Amino acid sequence: MSLDYATLDTLRRSHPAWRLLGAEHAPLIASFLQRVFITPNVRVIAQADLAEALEDELYGLREQLGSEAFPRPALEYLNDWAANERGWLRKFYPLGSDEPHFDLTPATEKAITWLSSLTERAFVGTESRLLILFELLKQMTEGSETDPEARIRELHKRRGEIDAEMERVIQGDIPLLDDTALKDRFQQFVGLARELLADFREVEHNFRGLDRRVRERIALWDGAKGALLAEIMGERDAIADSDQGKSFRAFWDFLMSSARQEELTQLIEKVLHLPSVAALGPDTRLKRVHYDWLEAGEHTQRTVAQLSQQLRRFLDDKAYLENRRIMGILHEVEAHALAVREAMPAGDFIAIDETAASIELPMERPLHTPPVKARIIDMLLEHGEADVDATALFTQVVIDKAVLARHIRQALQTHLQISLGELLESHPLQQGLAELVSYLQLAADRPRTVIDEDASEWVAWQSQGGEWKRARLPRVILVR
Repeated sequence: MSLDYATLDTLRRSHPAWRLLGAEHAPLIASFLQRVFITPNVRVIAQADLAEALEDELYGLREQLGSEAFPRPALEYLNDWAANERGWLRKFYPLGSDEPHFDLTPATEKAITWLSSLTERAFVGTESRLLILFELLKQMTEGSETDPEARIRELHKRRGEIDAEMERVIQGDIPLLDDTALKDRFQQFVGLARELLADFREVEHNFRGLDRRVRERIALWDGAKGALLAEIMGERDAIADSDQGKSFRAFWDFLMSSARQEELTQLIEKVLHLPSVAALGPDTRLKRVHYDWLEAGEHTQRTVAQLSQQLRRFLDDKAYLENRRIMGILHEVEAHALAVREAMPAGDFIAIDETAASIELPMERPLHTPPVKARIIDMLLEHGEADVDATALFTQVVIDKAVLARHIRQALQTHLQISLGELLESHPLQQGLAELVSYLQLAADRPRTVIDEDASEWVAWQSQGGEWKRARLPRVILVR
């Protein structure tokens, strides 16, 4: 792309990444989103959790900069960052949830990545990048060579180099990388791993845009379904068959191999234990970076699945409308037949090539089964009076499970595991036994909850009449 004046001026006014760099609160936005989304590789965060994290961030900044700094509530800032004119966050409702969720946009991740590149690095490696460039050039030239003799000569050359290296190793001459070379290659690995995660978000963004355009076309389409399907599938195939789509599919197929995953795990574990690499203090999340790639790729595949669901729903609606039209035509034919049944046509009006007797034995027919009729007693309702205490209708107890689930999530943010009794010490029961049962139901729904039958805990609460009640239950341990 040519960076002429008109192009840069358009980018400055319309691109979300440029608007983020020029925003008034750009340091807050970039640092907060980098900490909660990019560093832990979190794809989607619920509104309540994200607002709570931002509120803690704002509280710390107000303690440093004064109470007048960032006066608005955290939720207002989040909604402002997700507005169309900003485009730094994506606010949406996941399938099966009535709580808004937030996700980072590709433009925001690009801006934060560029800001991180501005910081001064203690070590700038160049050898590994030169080797990567040299290897890429070799792969391109060898992969495009059509002369069989040239390919065979190159393979013989590589085999000779491998044999010579094996001979040197047998003789005890084992070449090793020094600490500088190891650090250089490790930094290159970390940078490429982060870039891959950013690429996944951009691919998902492209498929999400296609899904949005499909929904719009289905809502406004009034033509034949074949034409719409051809247009939609053509655009989907265009994305899947593009360079970006082919590269993503090849990467996904490579990573889905269990043998490759095991090999990656072993290689990463071995590299992180090298003394020169351990001295750099690498992020512990690098041990599972390939699983982060899988999680990010799964989000992309889920977006493609939503596109297929939209097409399936469109076909079902079209089939229903066509069946209604067919039934209407049949009823119209029946009406015309009844209208002309008294005016029989003269002469032969239909011919049958062959006739055959259809034999139907009476005992082969199923017996008649009379339908079940409900008996409705015809009674006249009369107005009456009754002395009944109706206070029970107005003292119903409603347990908000969303609040209880939020208490569990907040506790597990600071603890790897916590028992139900410890959780109730910080959040005492307000609704008595019904609230305790709701906590137990939420704990049972969590996949990693541990119930220790050999140990027990006492839980106490105060009833509305001021009476204290206690219950003994097995120890329930909630795990992050």
